[in-house]
Amino acid sequence: MTAPVAWASGTLRFFRRPFHEYSLTQRVGLSQMPLFITTLLTVFLVWAFFPGTMDNPLFAAFVISQLAIMGLCYVVPWERLPYTSFLAIPLLDFVSIGVGRQGGQESLAGISLLAVFPVIWLCASGYHPRAALWLSFLGPLAIIWVPLLLKGDFTPQDLARSLLLPVIALGIGASVSVLTLSMMRQQEELEEKDAQLQANLRTSQRQEALLNAVLETVHLGVLAVDADGHDVLMNRKQRANHELARPKDIADPNESQLLVFGADRKTLVPVEERPVRRAVLGETFTDYLVWLGSGSDQRAVVTTARAMKDDDGAFAGSVVAFSDVTDLVNALTAKDEFVASVSHEFRTPLTSILGYVELLLADEPAKAQREMLEVIRRNSERLLTLVSDLLSSRNGQLIVTPEAVNVAELVRSSVSSATPRAAAAGVVLQAQTPERLEAHVDGARISQVLDNLVSNAIKYSPDGGSVLVSLEQEDGHLACRITDTGMGMSPEDASEVFAKFFRSSTVRRTAIPGVGLGLPISKAIIEAHGGTIGVDSTLGEGTTFTFRVPV
Repeated sequence: MTAPVAWASGTLRFFRRPFHEYSLTQRVGLSQMPLFITTLLTVFLVWAFFPGTMDNPLFAAFVISQLAIMGLCYVVPWERLPYTSFLAIPLLDFVSIGVGRQGGQESLAGISLLAVFPVIWLCASGYHPRAALWLSFLGPLAIIWVPLLLKGDFTPQDLARSLLLPVIALGIGASVSVLTLSMMRQQEELEEKDAQLQANLRTSQRQEALLNAVLETVHLGVLAVDADGHDVLMNRKQRANHELARPKDIADPNESQLLVFGADRKTLVPVEERPVRRAVLGETFTDYLVWLGSGSDQRAVVTTARAMKDDDGAFAGSVVAFSDVTDLVNALTAKDEFVASVSHEFRTPLTSILGYVELLLADEPAKAQREMLEVIRRNSERLLTLVSDLLSSRNGQLIVTPEAVNVAELVRSSVSSATPRAAAAGVVLQAQTPERLEAHVDGARISQVLDNLVSNAIKYSPDGGSVLVSLEQEDGHLACRITDTGMGMSPEDASEVFAKFFRSSTVRRTAIPGVGLGLPISKAIIEAHGGTIGVDSTLGEGTTFTFRVPV
């Protein structure tokens, strides 16, 4: 690389930075540089074509003064002086150019045009704009008029003829001032916007730090993926989940290689059914249970996913939450096993009791003894049925034997049997049924559901009131409603009322007995018939249970 090319390349690299990023001394030097370089070119032209002018003392003073002014730009500690003190440099330039014009105008015309450089500097500085405009006219005018006035040999025409340069300089100065002021306003606006962006950035950073702190604190695994399935965010807990599901022999497994098992803890979940894959496909789901890992370290995780949309409503990604429910699943399993074990233990003595009762009844005991034995048999059979239903509901199996039954008669019989208890509780119990409504159902099981619901309606109306049992046919189904005016339930309790062993918060605060099995068993019976059962309740006003089964 030649020296000129290297100098030009270095200069370009130097000027790549914004002007305001340079130090004040560098900015002063850069502002003076155009005039200094032009002066050097002028000296070269004079030396090449008019060497005699080089001996002119005034021209020599011009050259020396420009060198001295350029030196002052870098020698004077401008940072320590009042900020606008550097504007003395363009004022000195006017004097230097005036001396150069007198020493060189005989050989090289137009040296006075160099006055445009200090004019541009003054007006482009943005400081004292009115004074700068005055100086942009008076400076060039002084360069021409002062020598004429000192000679004393001039005419009005000479003075008028020299006004063109000051007018041109004034026009240039005015244009530069307008552009500079406009740029300064734009710069101020940009600085304000930059300050606002910086403030927004700091706020965003604080919010991001807070979000990260929250995500790292919660005991939930959180994973965010974009529309292409790439991980965007993964908190500490989810990294632990990922490590748990990673096969030991694979350092960086993909989704299909992770150890994700179904409810049986042995069967790998197909890739398309895995939580992350479903989330990437835009699915939204709640409480999807999978098992992560293998062996004794295996953990049960409930996953929930919510899709994210952009401004146009297009899928932009998804957030998946992973909640470790291993202890809960183990507790539920232990509870079911305990219930099953106790139920099995109950069945043996109950069967034995019923057997001996049947033997005693076969011996034709006295009337009083027979009545007591009938009570023992009836309650033993009821307890055995409860134990059997408990086992069946635990296993998800309830066997029903449908046959043609007059359900209206079942309703009236259930209401009749419960009337004494209702009267004792101060509850008015009524049945509203057609004379006959036949359906293909298991009569004993439907009677069990009716007895459970009517009994509950009376039991949970401790301050009296009324209970109405209505039956009708709707769209090929029989619909039975049991409505009471009792204590009612909150929406939260109503949503859990069919869960095994559940008792509402209101009931738990009272002395009303119960274990929370009647409604789950009733639900299992209705669903075994292919029907549905639901509840509508208002706290403090009453409850309506409705079940429907196909006729």
